[in-house]
Amino acid sequence: MSDSSSATVDLRDVDGVLLDLDGVLTPTAELHMRAWQAVFDEVFAAWDIAPAYTDADYFAYVDGKKRYDGVASLLRSRNVELPWGQVDDPPSADTICGIGNRKNDAFATALRRDGIAPYPGSLALLEVLRAAGVPMAVVSSSKNAEEVLAAAGIRDFFPVVVDGVVAEREGLASKPAPDVFRVGAERLGVDPASSVAVEDATSGVASAAAAGYGVVIGVDRGAGSDALRAHGATIVVDDLARLVP
Repeated sequence: MSDSSSATVDLRDVDGVLLDLDGVLTPTAELHMRAWQAVFDEVFAAWDIAPAYTDADYFAYVDGKKRYDGVASLLRSRNVELPWGQVDDPPSADTICGIGNRKNDAFATALRRDGIAPYPGSLALLEVLRAAGVPMAVVSSSKNAEEVLAAAGIRDFFPVVVDGVVAEREGLASKPAPDVFRVGAERLGVDPASSVAVEDATSGVASAAAAGYGVVIGVDRGAGSDALRAHGATIVVDDLARLVP
């Protein structure tokens, strides 16, 4: 366990638990990382952008954000500015949206080819919380959330899903803004101050902290315990199995 204080937290006693998807419930973060790497390697090579794209860039500029915001943030880190474009731009378009759509095609292809399963520890925690009657929601920046939840066989745990599709439709700001976690609590009918948010991205823990969650659990899948704490995590664990009573 990354933090012994997590042993004192019993999630069966809170108003609600709102969880990110990629990297928290399912290892889709790995698929996302590979898809981003392939796309940015191609873009950087074509435009002679340096330094090369790395996993550190993923955690710093892309992880947890809405797709197009991640593209813009990463390119801005290399002093590259592109037209935003339109959400229906073809993947070949040299726009923020085009590059984002290129990445989504790569991710969707991998998901359909390889499938996905939930982390065993995450599934165990979901079972415990459902048995205890604790309301749960998914709060994800991904537009693929519904497909991933269905593929992983865990959609039925969640009466509320606030994802990238909802965020775009309703004009909700990307994490680290508090919008999506605030709306998630409203739709679940719980008070953030009496609820728990679970995130693996620094932008996600910052979003939940800004939305006023009483406890923000960071799951360290690579972002680093110190970075998660610095952005608002009150507890850090390496797996949700640590939170199963």
